Amino acid sequence: MQASRWSPATGTLGAITAEAEGRAAALQSRRLELERLSHAAPPGPSLRAALSGHTVSVIAEVKRRSPSKGVIAETLDAVAQATAYAAGGAAAVSVLTEPAHFGGSVDDLIAVHGLVALPTLKKDFHVSDLQLLEARALGASAALLIARAIDPDQLIHLMRVGRELDLELLVEVRDEDELERALAAGATMIGVNNRNLETLEIDPATCDRVIPLIPSHVIAVAESGVRTRDDVERYAAIGADAVLVGSSLSASADPVAATRAIAGVARRNRGR
Repeated sequence: MQASRWSPATGTLGAITAEAEGRAAALQSRRLELERLSHAAPPGPSLRAALSGHTVSVIAEVKRRSPSKGVIAETLDAVAQATAYAAGGAAAVSVLTEPAHFGGSVDDLIAVHGLVALPTLKKDFHVSDLQLLEARALGASAALLIARAIDPDQLIHLMRVGRELDLELLVEVRDEDELERALAAGATMIGVNNRNLETLEIDPATCDRVIPLIPSHVIAVAESGVRTRDDVERYAAIGADAVLVGSSLSASADPVAATRAIAGVARRNRGR
């Protein structure tokens, strides 16, 4: 995908990305500290390895609110929630660190990483190498990159920074062009989001269309709209290796049981 075919994100994604750029700029004064901490921190357990088992892995998300749903679980305790996910059979924990729209913080990531043995995904709107340095310094196993939010050259740059830091990266896409760009940048894990983050609308056919196109050596993660075991079974049938589940698990009165209910679905290889 050529840079000329990319334009800055609009709508909700555009607004949150602009705010993320401001948060990233605020880290500039800490660059030397973050470089030192990121190189000193031991690597977290591999997210990619955790998603490579015989069942469709569950990445369970700590999520207090969102632009699309509003308040989900405002008083949610990140460590208690992540511990419940682990007990229910989750393969990894996604921790939202975006503060204004999702109610997250880096303190949540620090706490979960320190007390829960599962790989942690730092879920945020990462636009700068400074944010990846921060993720590595905080002990995250991986960080999210949203292809629609990052210009093509910056995506390539951030993928290179991730490799240099030994920080795994999950690249989120929503169509074939973004998939092509993610693969060209060297993505080894790709999340396909049914939700258009610019309009916040969900198109359930997005995963159906894009996941079968992901090469079999690349981990494919279905995102948005996963609530039941039937949903996981449907994504298994199209070749998903994992599902990322946030709202339904975070809102559950029994997150152990809710996680257990969607874990353990047999994984099916994507044919090529």
